[in-house]
Amino acid sequence: MTTHRAPEQSTRRPAPHSERAVVAGLVLAVGAGVAWIGGMIYTIVGWSG
Repeated sequence: MTTHRAPEQSTRRPAPHSERAVVAGLVLAVGAGVAWIGGMIYTIVGWSG
């Protein structure tokens, strides 16, 4: 009986342009998170003052 297996994954690294896109996305996400937290702190300080 024949076994149907997925081909072995290659050990090659991903293409450099996709790696750069992932890093850029992570940097943008971290920047957006920091900006959001800063906005929340600013809003809470504004409410309490």
